[in-house]
Amino acid sequence: MEQTVEQKLKALYELQTIHTKIDRIRQVRGELPMEVADLEDDVAGLETRIQKIKYELDDVEDEIVTRKNLIKDAQANIKKYEAQLNEVKNNREYDAISKEIEIQGLDIQVSEKKIREYGFEITSKTQVYEKALADLEARKNDLDAKKDELGVITAETEKEENDLVAQAEKAIPNIEERLFTAYTRLRQNAKNGLAVVTIQRDSCSGCFNQIPPQRQSDIRQRKKIIVCEHCGRILVDEQMALEAETV
Repeated sequence: MEQTVEQKLKALYELQTIHTKIDRIRQVRGELPMEVADLEDDVAGLETRIQKIKYELDDVEDEIVTRKNLIKDAQANIKKYEAQLNEVKNNREYDAISKEIEIQGLDIQVSEKKIREYGFEITSKTQVYEKALADLEARKNDLDAKKDELGVITAETEKEENDLVAQAEKAIPNIEERLFTAYTRLRQNAKNGLAVVTIQRDSCSGCFNQIPPQRQSDIRQRKKIIVCEHCGRILVDEQMALEAETV
């Protein structure tokens, strides 16, 4: 059966009342869900960073081992070349072996310099690593605290919210699709989620702009759906709010 305009308005206002109650419950949680999500992102980011620094430290340690092995090889070569010096037969061989000893000595100096540089790098990266670990511990503690806080609030309101969501789902089929689409769009665009509002003190209770007397009269007659000329919200008379409270 085709609904009257009054029935359509009552159905819309009933849904708005349910959604407003849900909105208030979610406002109690405030920014906590976002704060929890942000902290989870921080923790994940720090864990990734810590792992990266650890890999870098391992790589530097491997480079030091490599350089130490190069030094050992160079020292062994120097001993070998020094032994060969005792067996040279001419100046050309002596000069060639001496040059090799010099090259090995330079290689040792380069490796020793690199090891010192790696040592400084390890000290620097270790400081960054330890700070990241401390930051991670702090973030995890913050996250646990926020999760506990959110858990308490959610536990207190979860049943009420679920009941209201069920009521909203039950109320939606009573609203024609075109009106529900408009209602949903209005709710999404309104900061306070109000798509259907009453007249209060001769004004729209959504944007507080004054409503002309004739327009107020039309609203109270409930013969057509009227929207606020300023904010576009659907308007109902104050008596409808009182009727809804007594239901």
